[in-house]
Amino acid sequence: MQFTASTVSLTVGDVTRSQEFFTTHLGYVVRHAADGFVSLAHEDAVDVVLLARGTEVLPPEQREQRVSGLILAFTVASGLQEQEKRMREAGVRITMPLRQEPWGERLFQVTDPNGVIIQFVEWTAPEHG
Repeated sequence: MQFTASTVSLTVGDVTRSQEFFTTHLGYVVRHAADGFVSLAHEDAVDVVLLARGTEVLPPEQREQRVSGLILAFTVASGLQEQEKRMREAGVRITMPLRQEPWGERLFQVTDPNGVIIQFVEWTAPEHG
């Protein structure tokens, strides 16, 4: 099987609010949009599709589901601390402040207006005890 692209599709209550969050704070651009639907692209990351909860394009058993238990994670090469500061100053809700894990992972999380959890990760040398 050969893949040509990767996309994460998220069902949210307010497509416009998540679209604004992704384009304003994460550098995504709108590729396609219609009522209750937007396709977002980023040159360095997975594409994101936002669908309005209740939309009839989804199978009936999926229409009322909400984003839950999903963490959309992005790995960055450097500058994680500066990105957290930038987002904090822009009023983004930081739901897990920057921290360092002993296995070499530095990370922080934000949550968009619809509850989508987004994690940013930078890998460093692990601590040796």
